[in-house]
Amino acid sequence: MKGYSEDLYILAFDHRGTITKGILGVEGREPTEDEANKVSEMKQIIFDGFLKAKESGITSGEPAILVDETFGLEVQQKAKEMKIKFAAPVEKSGQKVFDFEYGDQFGEKINEIGADFVKILVRWNPEDEEGIREIQGSRIKELSDWITKNDKKFLLEFLVPATEEQLASVENDQARYDSEIRPKLAVKVVEEMRERGADPDIWKIEGLDTPEDCEKVAAAIKSGDRANVIAVVLGRGASDEKVNEWLRAGSSVEGYKGFAIGRSIFWNALKGFHEGDKSRDEAVDEIAKSYLGFLSVYQNGS
Repeated sequence: MKGYSEDLYILAFDHRGTITKGILGVEGREPTEDEANKVSEMKQIIFDGFLKAKESGITSGEPAILVDETFGLEVQQKAKEMKIKFAAPVEKSGQKVFDFEYGDQFGEKINEIGADFVKILVRWNPEDEEGIREIQGSRIKELSDWITKNDKKFLLEFLVPATEEQLASVENDQARYDSEIRPKLAVKVVEEMRERGADPDIWKIEGLDTPEDCEKVAAAIKSGDRANVIAVVLGRGASDEKVNEWLRAGSSVEGYKGFAIGRSIFWNALKGFHEGDKSRDEAVDEIAKSYLGFLSVYQNGS
């Protein structure tokens, strides 16, 4: 049966290019072995922050992680040993058009990694060229069909980057686009992806400002005999204040069951650690507190 029954509180750190470029300053080339090891060390720090938060006692829902194999293989292996639920990405990092990290071998790789959830990130705007939506739609359907056939759980994250025209219509104000235009587009994206064969268990949705907007998305993902399909709120690297606003909006809506937040939890801690302003223990503590802070907002609205 499609869907998921538990609330999921996912600490997402499958970022690859985002960290190598944004923290290490590596751009236009592959990271060296030393740089790759530094990113892997950062993933361990994030995981330790997650474990510290988990040890403090989370009484309801499922704490989980989203981590890549490229820099986080060791973390994936530890999670499996510790029976911690984890999601793994199968998309190429930083692509405008979704494609598989492992090409035609994606199925073998999914089985090898053994994640609880298979995750992809797709950028999709209903105003994109038809050819791009067709390519992405067929690839998502291929993955979706494979996941269903092999009885895995599918986590689909989509972003709706504004077109120049959409942004111009709100005087190039990203905040206005997010509140006035993106909510309607998000519903349309869900409908378009479903029509083209996407059938995830969990939709990872960019934060929406109001419960009413969240309700419309929830209705779209549950249509067509998909009553158990759920949505989780993603953080998109936004400020704590904004993420908290999105969490409060989603937490009151049936069909929303948790979050998947990454940079908003770990970015400042990792940057401080990398630049020598924070010790490893301080970075771990900061990540744990941030994760638990968002968890409290989602569960209690405060």
